[in-house]
Amino acid sequence: MHENDTVIEKAVLAGVHTGRPDVSGDVTEESMDELEQLAKTAGVDVCGMLLQNRRTPDPATYVGEGKIDEIRNAAASLDANVVIFDDELSPVQVKNISEALGLKVVDRTTLILDIFASRAATREGKIQVEMAQLRYLLPRLTGMGSSLSRLGGGIGTRGPGETKLETDRRHIRRRIDALADELKEIQRHRDLLRARRKKEAIPVVALVGYTNAGKSSLLNILTGANVLAQDKLFATLDPTHRGITLADGRELLMVDTVGFIRKLPTHLIRAFKSTLEEAALADVLLHVIDASNPEHNHHIKVVEDILDEIGAGGKPCIAVFNKMDAAQDVVPAQMSANVHACAYISAKNGDGTDRLMDLVSQLTPGSRQRIRACIPYSEGRLMSLLHETQVVQDEAFGQDGVTVSALVDAAMYDALRQYLIT
Repeated sequence: MHENDTVIEKAVLAGVHTGRPDVSGDVTEESMDELEQLAKTAGVDVCGMLLQNRRTPDPATYVGEGKIDEIRNAAASLDANVVIFDDELSPVQVKNISEALGLKVVDRTTLILDIFASRAATREGKIQVEMAQLRYLLPRLTGMGSSLSRLGGGIGTRGPGETKLETDRRHIRRRIDALADELKEIQRHRDLLRARRKKEAIPVVALVGYTNAGKSSLLNILTGANVLAQDKLFATLDPTHRGITLADGRELLMVDTVGFIRKLPTHLIRAFKSTLEEAALADVLLHVIDASNPEHNHHIKVVEDILDEIGAGGKPCIAVFNKMDAAQDVVPAQMSANVHACAYISAKNGDGTDRLMDLVSQLTPGSRQRIRACIPYSEGRLMSLLHETQVVQDEAFGQDGVTVSALVDAAMYDALRQYLIT
């Protein structure tokens, strides 16, 4: 085993709070707490945290020279070997900070990409993460050759790995092109599946939400799926599709998508375009919200901003406030106009899920209505069609025909209109 494999990273976290009203983009105490969660998810021991207040980040060192000295002293006293910044750093900032501190420097984007690299399970997920990492690192290669050889293991070395990063730009561009071609082939297959679902008129309901809001747990309880559901960030990356039959007999497809987070790297959104399209092309969105998190209203804003960015902002939506078993005094923020209803549930114990499914049934295309009709025996073809395409709940054979109780769609309702029993 290589010595690098057993390196334990101890980190000091640093960020700049500008006071901007953009809670989803600015560094705050809550954002730093989230950075700590991300670091722990990546296997890092967090031993200190520093938050600098200044109007704008310093273009050369992000935090300013005075704060750099403070970070250096803190890292030395805490025996830290890495500093993680709660923002995306420019190549110049990374170079200057690394030289000033003499330590490994990681920004929020690198950290998130690293977690995605460790979580990706399918070939598609691995390709998407590697593309995002290479595109992010390409402009940062200048002057990194010697520092990369000193990095050892840990954050920033998973995924593409050191060998690829130490090669020249041309090789990396060729690798990106090759990955893009492979992803196009996977995308072509995904498009064929979508076209088939569309031809068969199968509605799609996509679960979206902030990471760790409980989407996978909800998918499991609604569909009986066996999707990995853990109390940690980005437990699942690859979209999971599960079929479900509604009470009125309609079939639909539920899709669990990748969780969102503040400052989701642009390269990641670009690389995961085909996966995120599951939300953009869905008929209905279930926006799953962790009601027990004090920051849930900020999380709602982050998710809605990303949905707008990927073209899913106008989709019919149900706001699903999850973890109500652990929540207190939930006061929802002003939701987007496309939110048709709110549901309050606990995916942990199943509370509220029946009401949620009623809302899904109402909002999903192709809703059915209950009817009673007496269909003459001469309408055998119509009776066969009714049994093949609708939900027949009861039938009785009489002198004038067959009296049926059924759940029917709009087209069948019109076909049976003259035989309806009012």
